[in-house]
Order: sequence, then C-alpha cells, then structure tokens
Amino acid sequence: MEALTFYGMGDLRYEHKDKPEIQAADEVIIEVKYTGICGSDLSRYKKIGPLTPGNIFGHECSGVVRETGSKVTNVQAGDRVAVCPQVPCGECEACKSGYFAACPDLLVIGAKQPGCFASYTKVPAENVLKLPDNVSFEEAALIEPSSVVLHGLFQTRLQPGKTVAVFGCGTIGLLACQWAKLFGADKVVAIDIDSDKLALAKELGADEVIQPEKSASTYEKLMQLMDDTGVDLAIEAAGSVQTSEEVLAAPKKGGEVLYLGIPYSDIALKRFYFERIVRQELTVRGSWNAVSAPFPGREFTTTLQFLREGKLRTKPMISHYLPLQEGPDIFQKITSGKEKAMKVLFELGK
Repeated sequence: MEALTFYGMGDLRYEHKDKPEIQAADEVIIEVKYTGICGSDLSRYKKIGPLTPGNIFGHECSGVVRETGSKVTNVQAGDRVAVCPQVPCGECEACKSGYFAACPDLLVIGAKQPGCFASYTKVPAENVLKLPDNVSFEEAALIEPSSVVLHGLFQTRLQPGKTVAVFGCGTIGLLACQWAKLFGADKVVAIDIDSDKLALAKELGADEVIQPEKSASTYEKLMQLMDDTGVDLAIEAAGSVQTSEEVLAAPKKGGEVLYLGIPYSDIALKRFYFERIVRQELTVRGSWNAVSAPFPGREFTTTLQFLREGKLRTKPMISHYLPLQEGPDIFQKITSGKEKAMKVLFELGK
C-alpha cells in the first residue's frame, strides 16, 4: 500500500508498505478515504523530529471498514467511519476513572504506532464511529480536530450570551469560532495576522476580526470592541509565543483563558500579562487531546451530531485536496512558507 513515513526532521517519504493485518480480536482495518495534515504534524516535521523513525505519519482520517477482529460488534465490513486516533492504555487509574487525557501511556496513531497517511490503517474497534449517510468523508476527516476544540470548551463556563476572543485562525481557531457561536456566544472576536484566515473566520461565524498591526496593539483594539471590559472567555489557538502571552490580557474580571495551542518555545511573561491573571482573578485552563468517558467521548458524538444536522461547517476550511504522493512536497512548502494552506486533505482510494 502507499504511505507517508517519517524518518526525521524534514524527512518525510512516500513509500510502499505492507498492508496492516488483524492481530487482536478487537481490531479493525480501515481503507482510508481522506486524511488531513494537523498543525502538530507540521511542528513535528519541522522542529521536533520523529518519535519512531520510519513510522507511518498522520492521525486525522475517515474511511471504510474492510476487516474486523472476531470480537468486533459495533461495526462491520463496508461501514463508513471516522476515526478517533487516541489510544489510552485502559489500565491506569486515570483510564479507569474516565480521565483518558491524563493517561501516562496515551498514544496517538502516527506517533509511536502506524498512522493514517496510508491506504489502510488499523485501530481498536472502539476508536471508530459510524457515519450517517449525509456526512461526507471529507467532513468526517475533520471530526478529530473539532473534538479537540470541544474537549476544551466543555471545561469552560461558556454559555449563551457570553463573549469570546479567539487568538489564531488555523483549523482549531476556526472551529473554536464556530463552536463558540453554536454554544450561544453573543459576540466572537477572531484575531490573526492573516487577512485570508480572518475572512474565513467571518464566513464561519466570527462577529468581529482583529488583524494585529504596529499602529495599535491587539489589546487596545479588543478593548475598544468590548467597551474596555474584556471578554468572558479568551482562547489561545495559535500556539505562538506572542499570543500565549497576549491572550491573558483579553478576559474581563473573573473571566477565563483556554489554551488549545502548543508553543514549541519557552514563554516568558511580561509583568503586565502576569498581573492580569492575579488582578483579574482569571481561571486559566489547559486542554489536551479530545477524549472522555464513555470512550471516545461526547466530543466526537457531538461533532457527529452537528455535522449530521448541518450546523457545523468543515468543508470551507479545506484548502487543498492532494494525492498522497505529494505529501513530502506540500509539507516542505508549508513549513518553509512557500505555500499558504488551511486544512490539507490527502485523497486516497480514488
């Protein structure tokens, strides 16, 4: 089968690999239809390096069940499915309590075990969700990143009438804008340096946008929009050093900060931003992965419900549809700044 394998920083190769085989009674093999590039894939490719050299990359996908283990009952061959890529150990205290994000041995396919940048991938049966007929494979390939956003929002006090600022309008930020409105937020402000991303944020539900510039700080612009009170919830979705600091100035007294992005550099807080935590009595939350009990969690089932009902829009975020063999080239172009992209999907099984 065709596959993209990762050997080291900047070393992603298009190769042919053996098709996976059923080895346990609870496993399923999925023929991949669409698989997406995650921001974490780009970061690992450019900065972090591989966790397992030569491993098949990728963790966001949808496809068709082709084989099942002897004890699998929730799906059968031919079912259209989306994949939850997180695999908790199931044995530790965190897993037994349903707090899968705290599992010390939590795996994500594409890191230490084969992922889905391939013609076929293999996961436990509990990691697949059957798709309604009106949810396309393209839409389903974005169920996992949507679930990442919901995992964070479910921990906040967001409810109808609240105000939200989203720092960073990549896939996660755009999904955060949409979900904030679906939660009933009265006003959502999207913040990004890229005008194209801000235009898409407006299309997908943001009420106001801010493009940082030298003449006025992001903080000043946001305060003007919010009558100098700040927002109820500020979401960091860019994973940049600058926004990881700036997000702390956005909430009003007693407000919340939710970190969804991961900066791969040290963060040094200026006194102004640190004092906002204290003087504004902020609640600062981190959110990791996308799963909860009962596994894989309401993050996935809620996303699937809103896709089925046509309330969540993921297709506008897809900027590229590419064959898998173009993987090494598009990774190099995006990380070197030679090509702009939102969500890149690889098409397989055509």
